[in-house]
Amino acid sequence: MADSIVQFGLETLSALLSREASLITGVRNELGEIKLALERMQALLKNADKRKEGNEEVRTWVRQVRDSTYDVEDIIDEFMYRMDRPQGGFLLNIVHLPKNIYNKHCFTIRLQETKVKVHNLFDTGVGFGLNQIGEGTSSHDVSKMWQRDVQTSLSLEEDDIVGMKKELYLIVRWLVEEEQRRTVISVTGMGGVGKTTLVTKAYKNELVKKHFDCSACVSVSQTLRIDEVLRSIMKQFLEATKDVVPNDLATSDASDLRQMIKRHLESKRYLIVLDDIWSMNDWNQLSVMFPDYRCGSRLVVTTRDRNVAFAAGEGSRVCRLDQPLHPEEAWQLFCKKAFRNKPCPSELEKLARSIVKKCQALPLAIIAMGRLLSLTDENVFEWSQVYDKLSWHLNNNETLEPIKLILLLSFYYLPYRLKQCFLYCCMFPEDYLIHRKKLIRLWVAEGFVEDAGQVSMEEVAEEYLKELIHRNTLQLVEMNLSGRVRTCRMHDIVREVAFSLSDEEKFCITCDGKQTGQGSNVRRMSIYKSGETIQHSMSMSQLRSLLVFEGSTSFSSSLNTIASSSMLLRVLDLQGVPIESLPDELTNLFNLRFLNLKNTNVSELPKSLGRLQNLQTLNVKKTGIRRLPSGVVELQKLRHLTGYRHNMADPSTFEMVSSIQVPIGICNITSLQSLTNIEAKEGEIVRQIGNLTQLRTLGISKVRAINGAELCTSIAKLKYLVFLGVKAINEEETLQLEELSPDHLPLFQKLTLCGRLEKVPRWFRYLAHLTDLGLNWSKLREDLLSSLQALPNLVRLSLVKAYEGQQLCFHDGCDREGNIAKHPTANCVQMSRVEDASRRD
Repeated sequence: MADSIVQFGLETLSALLSREASLITGVRNELGEIKLALERMQALLKNADKRKEGNEEVRTWVRQVRDSTYDVEDIIDEFMYRMDRPQGGFLLNIVHLPKNIYNKHCFTIRLQETKVKVHNLFDTGVGFGLNQIGEGTSSHDVSKMWQRDVQTSLSLEEDDIVGMKKELYLIVRWLVEEEQRRTVISVTGMGGVGKTTLVTKAYKNELVKKHFDCSACVSVSQTLRIDEVLRSIMKQFLEATKDVVPNDLATSDASDLRQMIKRHLESKRYLIVLDDIWSMNDWNQLSVMFPDYRCGSRLVVTTRDRNVAFAAGEGSRVCRLDQPLHPEEAWQLFCKKAFRNKPCPSELEKLARSIVKKCQALPLAIIAMGRLLSLTDENVFEWSQVYDKLSWHLNNNETLEPIKLILLLSFYYLPYRLKQCFLYCCMFPEDYLIHRKKLIRLWVAEGFVEDAGQVSMEEVAEEYLKELIHRNTLQLVEMNLSGRVRTCRMHDIVREVAFSLSDEEKFCITCDGKQTGQGSNVRRMSIYKSGETIQHSMSMSQLRSLLVFEGSTSFSSSLNTIASSSMLLRVLDLQGVPIESLPDELTNLFNLRFLNLKNTNVSELPKSLGRLQNLQTLNVKKTGIRRLPSGVVELQKLRHLTGYRHNMADPSTFEMVSSIQVPIGICNITSLQSLTNIEAKEGEIVRQIGNLTQLRTLGISKVRAINGAELCTSIAKLKYLVFLGVKAINEEETLQLEELSPDHLPLFQKLTLCGRLEKVPRWFRYLAHLTDLGLNWSKLREDLLSSLQALPNLVRLSLVKAYEGQQLCFHDGCDREGNIAKHPTANCVQMSRVEDASRRD
């Protein structure tokens, strides 16, 4: 992964050199030379990856390259802070001029030292022969070797894969059905789920064998060599018919092999299995090699990438192995391997079931863990040691080697940006539901997401997330009403493998009371266990992310340590930590981009908050904070500001959701994309909210009727707005929103209105993308369903004291009763269906 870190460093350098024309010559020259040196280093790193296994010198060299790249990143961050920090006025700038010159001189010296170190490392790498092309094992050979090892271990245990009877029946049926078109059958799922074994069982089925005139099964490596794939297929065809294999088969190119296969398959019903296809590009190259003679032929594909599985288009079949084993089947398989078909000892059953649960129905993991524990003494202490130190066993126990290899294949095939995003997910606790919004904002804060110009970084990050899910490296848990990812998680075994990678690359450490990552220069840290504190022996100067998932009041002392020693910190996530205040020193964290105080007891932010010039996300939801300091308007890079809390004591009141007071200047932060839930403040903010043209989410409260027209005018300027929440100043105040036009609301997906409505706004019926509508205290007398029932995508309708009539009528042809979500405190409304007169006989 060191090459990914270097690539990330190169992009940081390139962005700085192209953006900062103000760089003095000395600094620019040094940065440029370091950039060139790192570019040369990348070629060596690719060869080093092939040769570092078993070579401690090369491994040490790779670590030194990684650390030097981190040093460059740290120097850049500190330099930019020192140069960009406002000094205040012409005279003050004159006073600070000598200091600025001295700072630049110091940075130049540091860069020179780093440049020398990078050049020396390059020379050392050349001395190891890492610049010699063809030296060592190629990535193609490594991929084939890994796949061969894993497939061998699995094929020997083919009968161990229990369950999946329905899937096997389905695939066999698809293979022998009467459809004459060449049909593609795809089996998709994460590594180790049993795709290959399932397809192999179907391939060897006697009914299937008799159904086809010829067949072949071939494994496709990560680095596709199409001539090797075609040669293997052709060889299997010839061996099946006992024909002589031509002497020139070994030297034939892809074009010749394609013609040979085409001639052999003419007028035949064939079955070809392409096992483990990794990319759309590989599929596109292979799929055209096998003609459709309308004889009932089949292509069977196994892949970890859902995009590949669904690429065949019309007439294709897809079998998704998301949860192949029932819990009891998983238990039986584990007992078969761990106890050699004997009953599980009663004293081990609780622990054994915990181990099976950790495997989360992944057959390869269950088999590997069963094998390992079958070699372990049957006592609670020994088994607990394995369970608690699984990461260590994955790295050091050859019994678990197959599962590590097969899961590592998925990681190594990821683009370099996705590798960092993937590893970041292992910082979350086991079985933790990771929310989309939080995760992508963390990635953006860390700098993992590229700036794609017209497309926001959050949108790019969401594509990264979808890609990780499609590649089955993350598991989708829940979608929202708009069809977007709401939550995901990392499979427990995948997480353990990610930990082993993270430890090797010094990516992050965890503090969970059982095992704590050690080492100097900690870069990212997660704290899981209440009462854990930062160890004074750790060097915190390079800390970039701190995520706390369970803390205690004693954590305040650790927070003081962080504020004073972790000047490069980008992410500080204190959600749920019962702290009551923030140290003033926190605002010295010039690099801070993400500050999450959700569910803390903090009631006031530091007055010097404006010093956090790089802050992108500020979450004060469900805190005691009622007013933001005036300095918040200085946060010109702020993208997400969230601040409200629910009144859990009495959710039936109009004030069930509270808001926060913000300075009027908040509307000058044009980078804002989400802003909830702020007070209208005598209408001034209502008039200026239209300046925030990048807003996707807006929640505004205490709106007066007199401000309605101005609010509509402002909303009309927010062309990217997806979610809008508007709340009146009290339950008797009318929300005047009639002046909104359908043209102003092209992307609306969620709308919540809290306050009296004189009538149903006429633009409701034109919200074509709306999936979620909430009407609270609207006190309507006209039937609103006639305006809503035609909305094509409405999934959820929540009514809280929204209707004062006796009956809501669904007209004939509308099937939306099931989508009405009534709040427990909603007034009782009778629902009925009215037949459309035009439909009567």
